Amino acid sequence: MGDKETAVPSVTRAGCSDDQFFNPILTMGYQVAAILVLSHAFQLCLKFIPGPIAQILAGFVLGPSVISNIEGVKKFFFQAFALDYYEAMAMYARIIIMFLIGLELDVAYLIRNLRRAFVIALGGCVICTIFAFAITSFIFEQTSSEGNHFLMGCMIAVIMSNSGSPLVIRLAAHLRCATTDVGRLAISSSLISDLYAMCVLIIVSRDKRDKSKGWISDGFLALLIILTVVVVNIYLTKFMNRRNRNKKYLSNVEVCIILVNIIGAAMAVESIGYSSIYACFFIGSMFPRGGKTIRTLLIKLTYTIHNFIYPIYFGYAGFKADLSVVYKHMWRVLIIVLVILLSIGGKITGTLAACHSVNTPLNEGVLLAFLLNLKCHVDLVALTVGQQNGMVISPTFYSLMTCSAVISSIISGPLIAYLVRRESDTLGYKHVALESQDPDGELRILACVHNPRPVSTMVGLIATSGGYGNVPITPYLMHLIELPKKTKTKKKMMHAQKEYEELSDEDDYGGNDVVEINESVDDFTAETGVMIHQVKIVAPFTSMYEDVCEFAEDVRASIIIMPFHKHQRIDGILESGKVGIRSTTQKVLRHARCTVAVLVDRGLTAGSLMDSGSYSLQHVVTLFFGGTDDREALGFSERMGAHHHINLTVIRFLPAVASRDQNVEVNVARKEESVLMAITDNERESEIDNNVMTDFYNKYVTSGRVGYVEKRVNDGTDTASALRDISDMYSMFIVGKGGRGHTTITIGISDWEECPELGTVGDYLASSDFDISGSVLVVQQHIPKNEDEEDEIDIDEDR
Repeated sequence: MGDKETAVPSVTRAGCSDDQFFNPILTMGYQVAAILVLSHAFQLCLKFIPGPIAQILAGFVLGPSVISNIEGVKKFFFQAFALDYYEAMAMYARIIIMFLIGLELDVAYLIRNLRRAFVIALGGCVICTIFAFAITSFIFEQTSSEGNHFLMGCMIAVIMSNSGSPLVIRLAAHLRCATTDVGRLAISSSLISDLYAMCVLIIVSRDKRDKSKGWISDGFLALLIILTVVVVNIYLTKFMNRRNRNKKYLSNVEVCIILVNIIGAAMAVESIGYSSIYACFFIGSMFPRGGKTIRTLLIKLTYTIHNFIYPIYFGYAGFKADLSVVYKHMWRVLIIVLVILLSIGGKITGTLAACHSVNTPLNEGVLLAFLLNLKCHVDLVALTVGQQNGMVISPTFYSLMTCSAVISSIISGPLIAYLVRRESDTLGYKHVALESQDPDGELRILACVHNPRPVSTMVGLIATSGGYGNVPITPYLMHLIELPKKTKTKKKMMHAQKEYEELSDEDDYGGNDVVEINESVDDFTAETGVMIHQVKIVAPFTSMYEDVCEFAEDVRASIIIMPFHKHQRIDGILESGKVGIRSTTQKVLRHARCTVAVLVDRGLTAGSLMDSGSYSLQHVVTLFFGGTDDREALGFSERMGAHHHINLTVIRFLPAVASRDQNVEVNVARKEESVLMAITDNERESEIDNNVMTDFYNKYVTSGRVGYVEKRVNDGTDTASALRDISDMYSMFIVGKGGRGHTTITIGISDWEECPELGTVGDYLASSDFDISGSVLVVQQHIPKNEDEEDEIDIDEDR
């Protein structure tokens, strides 16, 4: 796979065998089936071994190290010319895997954290390279190799320093830490480590070629092919997105056209003499985001790769290890142990030193070191290229290095799983309230809809929450679909990052709503450039909230935005929808471990909030009465207020005179402990409110970025009157649900409370009696509950 002179005869032998043409293919099929069965068996029996490592272990056990060491099995599994088929299969698997990794790559995160990822990756690679050259002479002599010491040192450096990025990505996803900062940093660093190893490999392989063949011109030709494919994909994607706008996905023929384009480019790069690994990754990372093209590719490739290609590819990596070469030579065992120890030690030493320089905690540095020590990717390519080009002539060397890489991954996998479980408190889902977050930090939003009505306003909120546009946001739009009670189909959870998805344009779940939602999101992405990850959940209303909360934890969402169960009719009256929609929202408010907001969409702000080309300002007001929820609403408003299409005003409501029910002397005379505690809590909350508003005023109001108004009111009646006065001045009202303690300025604001899930003020703004044209966003801050409180909630719901 490295040099064109050696690759052609290999393929020729694979396809031109006279009497055994079918045997290698059948053998490969039997091996694939055996690897799948064994990997599932290991996952069931050995719970401490992660799935990807179980697949490598299955290949290792099935290979010549264990089962295939038996003579009868060896004759069956190792027939003539079969190796060429395996290499071709592995090459095509790498092409598709690296293209998918490029599609799924969080490019924005990599750019923001490029320095950290580069330093961490380089630290481990440099130390491993030093260790590799230190043991080169010993290994050269013990393996009776012929060739160049320097080339062998480079080969060992590639094996020890690289990180198997596909394995790192898959293992991080399996351990549910891929969305954490540590997981994303490990993925970014593994890609850079692989790039370092590939550069070393390219330098070594170029050194073996005839200089008269113009390897520099070949490099420019390969780069030209890659850039051409990137440009072609841009125009091809635009064309396919415009075609058949009434469909949700591309047809199979259109998908095949794109994949043929990618595979053709990879083969062209391979024929020139360069590995196509990073070519495919670059093409995938530069693939246009948004639209049905990337949506279809992600769904089709994710399901196929995760369920079939990854198990086979990882199993094949383990299958290549052959420990039979060390059974009678203990010094060869010493070489394997030495390479593994130095590889792990080099990664730990270099990674921890790099983490110290970029202020990464020690426990995270250890986890990063073991994650970056996973093998099975570039090292196998390096060994194949080295064997084909004759860099080091010693079959023993290649067998020992393959065993070292495979065993190193098998050892690191359980250790990583143990570290992740041990650091569950650190790596687990920990919500940070919006009021405490840096407004310039990343915001992860999960917006939920039951139908297309609130989609444009939802995506408008997503767009404006990004501030000036330089604030990183990771938005998800979840389509909640009721599973009919009569169906016996099991609950389905489907999205671009999971393995299950209905690809039919005529599926029974969602109908035309899915098409409308997709079109709205695609138009938004085309206008703003913000990529929204779409999710579809099909579940009964009774358990739908569980999927919402679980997915929010998986993606580390900072805020969940739920739709109100009422929608506005043409005459302006809010009409109730299904009862299950309201119950789902109420349960999410109770059970979600992050901030939850409820959107009352009146439909008049949708297009204007979403339209990035509009020059009209949208007037948004935040109503601040005090308390945890209002501070959370203020924290979300900070991000919106930075957007150049939003004119934000904060109105703080204060009591005109001191409230009698807060008279300390009266309460002391009563000597009721609960009342005294309430007074203390109110005073503490009031002090926090004052500090938050002071900081907000000094940061935003004095600079003229946000308007600020104080209103003095006596009671709820005055508050209601003040709200009616501003009812037609703003296109959106943002308010906290409650958490204000005992205050007279909101008591009696309306005759009765129709929707308690919105709080006193939110319920009044959403009522039909309150004539406003703007939408309402009611925000609730998450307050951690102890286990007893959660049990009480579950018992109440069961009743």
